[in-house]
Amino acid sequence: MDWRPNREDKKPIYKQIADYIELGITLGDFPAGSKLPSERQLADELEVNRSTVVAAYDELGAAGMVSRIKGSGTLVSADIWGISHKRIPNWGRYVEYGSFLPNLPLVQLIRKETQEETNRINLSSGELSPDLFPKKEIQTILAQIPFEAHLGYDHPQGNWQLRETITDHLKQTKQIETDPESILITSGAQQALHLIVECLLKPGDAVAIEDPSYFYSLPIFKSAGLRTFLLPVDKDGINPEDILDLHKKHRIRMVFVNPTYQNPTGTVLSLSRRKRLLELSSELGLPIIEDDPYSLTSFDGKLIPTLKSMDQNGTVLYISSLTKIVASGLRIGWVIGPKRVMERLADAKQQFDFGHSIFPQWVAYNFLQSPEFLLHIQNLQEQLKLRCDQLMDNLKLKAGHEVDFLAPEGGIHLWCRIHNEEINEKRLLEESLKNGVAYLPGSVMGSKKNTIRFTFGRGNLPDLTKGIERFTHALKSIRQD
Repeated sequence: MDWRPNREDKKPIYKQIADYIELGITLGDFPAGSKLPSERQLADELEVNRSTVVAAYDELGAAGMVSRIKGSGTLVSADIWGISHKRIPNWGRYVEYGSFLPNLPLVQLIRKETQEETNRINLSSGELSPDLFPKKEIQTILAQIPFEAHLGYDHPQGNWQLRETITDHLKQTKQIETDPESILITSGAQQALHLIVECLLKPGDAVAIEDPSYFYSLPIFKSAGLRTFLLPVDKDGINPEDILDLHKKHRIRMVFVNPTYQNPTGTVLSLSRRKRLLELSSELGLPIIEDDPYSLTSFDGKLIPTLKSMDQNGTVLYISSLTKIVASGLRIGWVIGPKRVMERLADAKQQFDFGHSIFPQWVAYNFLQSPEFLLHIQNLQEQLKLRCDQLMDNLKLKAGHEVDFLAPEGGIHLWCRIHNEEINEKRLLEESLKNGVAYLPGSVMGSKKNTIRFTFGRGNLPDLTKGIERFTHALKSIRQD
């Protein structure tokens, strides 16, 4: 139980406990017929005397909220409202019944632990450190440029000026030729994925995703009733021939890839494999969904051609955003594809939210077309390389004989493998959290065991050093058990 009684409150503690449980019963957190914690267990959790819990349960029993059965414990009454003939929804059952699945338990645990105000170092989050945000540049825009944009509903595909600017931005930085009518503005890349899955696929369809992959951790595929098949990732990315095999066996309808500085491995799909992937896509009439959040984070500024820039047959839907290179809270992303597809996705998005908020679009429009944007990207590349080097140096120093990794050339993630395959992944994570550091276990992102994703974009240099010290201390503790 996360809740604790307020010892400064004038209301008796037993009464506070009774009120809290009653509220939980009403909201469906404690469903009818479910068993409440034992008196001793609840007393230990809340750090109160057992007699206090007994008094709280007696209070609930007198109100008909619970039944106390010898040998069975304390149960929530099966018909709480039977006396007054009032009924309420069983919210707990509704929560479990919904078709949209929750995040994986380990993901929920990490998110909960890192949201608390503690000194825990967060090497799990895929966002940038606040000191990498272009705060001064955004403040200058807000202070010097008058906001004169229309405050009513905008075009379903997003603000026209922003889409024109993105068109120029993509041509300049990624050699992608497109036009504003082929662009849909979304609330980050993940909304674009949701729209594609919901609008272009049906339950029972088969799709291919990388293994390991960020896509693997998302519940959207299972929620939509899709069958997912895995494409193993090596140092050069996926092998396109694996797609051919899967298509023959399962009639794959779509392939989802993150070919540049892949999350989590940091690998880059080789040029020869990119060409072969596009050939297969054209031969099979198989759409490729290219997720490209990191290509502008190349440590040496090298331009790696995107699949979309090489796409001669219109088989690639291209997704990118500003969340990984500017600020996660800006919530500006986009998807590029055939006009008919963009109109379909825009229609669905309009049903969800009546269009994207104009203010972040206005900020993005002004920042993207300013000279400061490219200066920000250059600084970001330099800072991310420093952080990556710091993380790798500390891993070599502290755990070089126990952990290995492939050095990335861009992105924000470092993919590591623990040599000892007998390590219990869940226990190591729990021990690391106790020691004050969070990371993402590899099993969350695919079939690979005893792997770890450290994110260096989120932490500053001192935190990266401390984080690895805390992780290696946890690793040694586990080994000694």
